[in-house]
Amino acid sequence: MAKILMLYGSIDGQTKKICLEIERCLREGGDDVVSGDVIFFSKTLKDYDKIILASSIRYGKHHPKILSLIEEDSEFLNKIKSVFISVNLVARKPEKRTKETNPYVSKFFRRSSWSPNLIGIFAGALDYSRYSFWDKYMIKLIMIITKGPVFSNLPIEYTDWDQVRDFAEEIKKL
Repeated sequence: MAKILMLYGSIDGQTKKICLEIERCLREGGDDVVSGDVIFFSKTLKDYDKIILASSIRYGKHHPKILSLIEEDSEFLNKIKSVFISVNLVARKPEKRTKETNPYVSKFFRRSSWSPNLIGIFAGALDYSRYSFWDKYMIKLIMIITKGPVFSNLPIEYTDWDQVRDFAEEIKKL
C-alpha cells in the first residue's frame, strides 16, 4: 500500500473532478491517498511514496501554484515516483494527448528539470456560462483558432473517463 499525495490546481473544477476519480480508483486498490487543492498545501512532500501533481490550463499556462511547487521541489520529485497530469481543451483531440503532441505539455517539459515517471493528458470541459466576459472572449478566440465550438449554450465535457481510469491503473503499477 503506497502513501500517495495528489495535489491539483483547478480553475473551473474539471481537473479536481478528474483527480477525485483517480483517487477513487487508487483507494479501491488499497492505496492511502491524500488529495487537495495546491493552494491550501503547506506540508512537505517528503512524507509520501508517490506524488501526483495535476494542473489545468488557462491562457496556455499551467496553474501557477503547481508550477511553483515543481520548480521548488523538482530535485525531490525526480528521486521518487511522481506523476504529472495536464487537463486542457486541446486534448479533446485524441492525437493531442501525448507529451510530444500536446503543445502545452511539450513546451512545459522543454523548460522543466522535472522528469515524472508518468504523464497523463486529459481533455477538460467547456462551459461558457461559467466564464467571465473576458475569459469567455479569450476561450472563444482559442476555440476559433483550434476549430472548436464557439456557440455552445450547454456545457461540453470532453474528458474520456475510461482514459482516466486506465491512467489510475498505470499509477498503481509505479
